[in-house]
Amino acid sequence: MLREKGTPAAELRLLDASVSDEAIIEAMIAHPILVNRPIIVTPRARSCAVHPSRAGLLDRKPVEFTKEDGEIVRL
Repeated sequence: MLREKGTPAAELRLLDASVSDEAIIEAMIAHPILVNRPIIVTPRARSCAVHPSRAGLLDRKPVEFTKEDGEIVRL
């Protein structure tokens, strides 16, 4: 779930196997760019690429979302 390329993961020393899951999650909250894919939690958790077709998986569909490159997608 951790994105390495183009992120501060190495500088934050998150790539070492001894780093706890809790530390990685805290870093992902502080630096969302570290999240490789959005995590959609339904009766089953899913790691999904950002795409309007995934909105059907959500109980509450957002009106819009912003992609990593800054593009705003309206649903």
